[in-house]
Order: sequence, then structure tokens, then C-alpha cells
Amino acid sequence: MAQFDVFAVGNALVDLDYEVTDEFLAAQGVEKGVMTLLEKDVQQKLVNGLNNEYTIKKRAGGGSAANSMVTTAQFGGKAFYCCKVGNDELGKFYLADLNKAGVEHRLSQQNTPGDTGQCVVMVSDDAERTMCTFLGITTDFSTNELHEDLLKDSTYLYIEGHLVYSPEAVKAILRAKQVARENGVKIALTFSDPAVVKYAREHLEQVIGEDGVDLLFCNQDEVRDFSQTNDAEAGIAMLLKHTKRLVMTCGSQGAKIIDDSQRIDISPYKVKAVDTTGAGDTFAGAFLYGITNGMDLKQAGQLASRSAAECVAIFGPRLETDVQLKILQEFTTVNS
Repeated sequence: MAQFDVFAVGNALVDLDYEVTDEFLAAQGVEKGVMTLLEKDVQQKLVNGLNNEYTIKKRAGGGSAANSMVTTAQFGGKAFYCCKVGNDELGKFYLADLNKAGVEHRLSQQNTPGDTGQCVVMVSDDAERTMCTFLGITTDFSTNELHEDLLKDSTYLYIEGHLVYSPEAVKAILRAKQVARENGVKIALTFSDPAVVKYAREHLEQVIGEDGVDLLFCNQDEVRDFSQTNDAEAGIAMLLKHTKRLVMTCGSQGAKIIDDSQRIDISPYKVKAVDTTGAGDTFAGAFLYGITNGMDLKQAGQLASRSAAECVAIFGPRLETDVQLKILQEFTTVNS
């Protein structure tokens, strides 16, 4: 049995969460609904503007793959997170946050001067989230931060799409894929955000490579953007050339699990949407827990759909552990 269900590589970001209006986003010149990379001084100017008009709702550990690993660990899965932080206050906060969530890491071995990444998350009245990110030291994530001994002893390697903006991170991802293939570790990838497909396509295609991946997570917008035709079916056909299995989330319409032999429709759970931040991450983390802990594809998809829906119903990218355990208990009772 592998030591870890999932070994993930991704960004380490501390989230600053705000509720804003569309008018504020327009006035700041921020593209709504996607993630935009900013330099430190530009992000600080944005934060100053936010603090002049709004009150921060929450500060929390973040990063797409980190949110997924927290979900996996909350259900009782064995998760390891491979990332990079600075030796600043935010870095210490991030390390403590992973410890609290039960996600394994080796951040205590790092003592690297630099700024830990920070993401400003702005949620508008329609529950859509817009992110402006200063990556900080995470742009230097490289093969030096890979812990190959632990990767070799994992069931899945999980790759965060946001990492592909950095050429050094791309090298690390390709090395991780090589180690995974050589040791029988399955490979999963999440596109993470439509902006990754739009603005980092060349690097994304390099990461996918000729050998592709075993499992790909994306949403409808990312599928359409990948096809460059605004046609979801065309995107699905293209992506199935690069992955053995595609998991496509469809917002309030649920999700679809697709491979060469089947399509499984996953029903949505109806909730009042408050904040969509982290819903896709939560879905992926729950699904990965399910398929590495004895669930079939449909069961894993149903668990993921329920967990993601509950995430949308609260402010912030993560549910509390007691909520996740209640979801799992109810799910296990129904399916026993």
C-alpha cells in the first residue's frame, strides 16, 4: 500500500478574501471571473483600494492544489503537498495552516528568504470569484523542491495548472511526471482556471506532453477554451487524446466523467451560491479521495459534487473538517 493517496505539486498562496461589486472590479481594470497575475506593488495598490472600501472577510491558506489536498485529508485520505514558501510571516502562517488541515509537507525544511505568494480573492454579488495573485517565491518552485522519495510511494501525482506559468516549475512538473511513470504512479492534472488555458497554453501543452495524463479535471469554460472553437464537444474530443479520463465540472448542472468507454453524469446538489471560490478544487480533492479509497467513479463523483456544492454555499475556498466528515458519514450511510 502506498504511503500517500495523492502527492500534489502546486502554488503556496495566502488568500485575502473580500466581497466586492462589479463596479469596483471595473474601476480597478480587473478582468472578472479569472485569475490575473500581478507584481507585488500592483497587488498592494489593489489591497489598499480594497481596504479603503471594504473589510477583509478572511485570511486563509490557499492555492488550487492545496485546497484539493486539504479536502482529501479532511475525508481521511493521505495527502502530501509539495510547494515553496518564504521565511516570512505568511510562510509561517501557511505551514501552520497545512498542519492544522492534516496535510503532510516538508516546509519545515525550507528556510528560504523571500515573499510567500498571496492571492486577493474578490467575490461579487453573483458569487463569482475574481483573483489577483502575486506569486512571490512560488515562481521559483523547481526540481529542488520535489521530494521524489515520497512521490514514488504515492498512488497519484496531482499537478496544479497554475504552476505552468513558471518555466522552472514546468521543468519540475516534467521531472515529476517522469518519476511517476517510472514508478507506476498515476498522473492527474487540473487546469485550475480558464486563464491558464488562455494565457499559458504553450506551457500547458508542454506539461501534458505526448504521454498525456491519466486523469484531467477541468470545467466547461476550460474545455471550450482548449478547443479554441467555443464548442464543448470539440474540446472533449481533443482532450480525450491527452487523458485516459476526463472529469468536467458543469457548475449548477453537476459534472461529467468521460472516457473512451463511458459517460457518467453526476447530479448537482442544489444550494444557494455565496462564493464559487474553491469549488473546483474541493471537487477534485473529494474525487481523488474517493477513487483512492474504494469508491467507484460514480460514487466518487457524487461525493465530490456534494462537497463542492457545500463549498459554494459558504464564503471561502474550504469547508471545515467537521462538515466534510458529516458529508462522508451521510454519503456512506446512503451507499452502504
